[in-house]
Amino acid sequence: MRTFEAGVQKILMPNVDSESIEGMLALEWYYPQQCFPMMGLHPCSVNQDFEQELKIVENWLSQREFIAIGEMGIDLYWDKTFFEQQKESFRIQAGWAKQYHLPLVIHSRESMKEVINLLEELADKDLFGVLHCFTGTLEDAQRLISMNFKLGIGGVVTYKNGGLESVIKEIGLEHLVLETDSPYLAPVPYRGKRNETSYIPIIAQKIADIKGISLEEVAEKTTKTAIQLFQC
Repeated sequence: MRTFEAGVQKILMPNVDSESIEGMLALEWYYPQQCFPMMGLHPCSVNQDFEQELKIVENWLSQREFIAIGEMGIDLYWDKTFFEQQKESFRIQAGWAKQYHLPLVIHSRESMKEVINLLEELADKDLFGVLHCFTGTLEDAQRLISMNFKLGIGGVVTYKNGGLESVIKEIGLEHLVLETDSPYLAPVPYRGKRNETSYIPIIAQKIADIKGISLEEVAEKTTKTAIQLFQC
């Protein structure tokens, strides 16, 4: 795989809903030392029947180990119809994260304020994780970090008007993990094309350039943080 040839050693796989589980676990079966699954319900899959989907998630969590609860969160970009159900799903999955001592992997689109408010409602020493595809302000970053959350930085950091450069300059490297969100949000020079995990070094290089440090330092510290967070 191009990913491994690019020096990326592990792929952390977020679940979406009941339809994505089979394919995700198949990848784990083919690459057991490289591909690690999460279990959760994505907010875009939350509808009037979300409780049935959550029962499937809960059943899987009781059967075997996963590296995180996710991808879960709040998405108000496409449709606000099920906002209340999304919040309830968020609270339930946060409870499972505490129960199983697993990190939350949080999706937040057009909902940073709502997500932070929910986390401040739920925050305690047992809740931790990562704000996936972080695109918020410095204040957002600081509030998340204060609640034991890391910032997932992906292709947006390479965009001219992505707004992340000023945040990255002020945030310690130990609070960042690298991600791709593939197949979405490919970094420059692949913007607009299908994203893939082999592009992680591009993101790492951009962070190194912003901070004026070496690529090797970014790779070492963000990898250490990811391993500590996901225990894989």
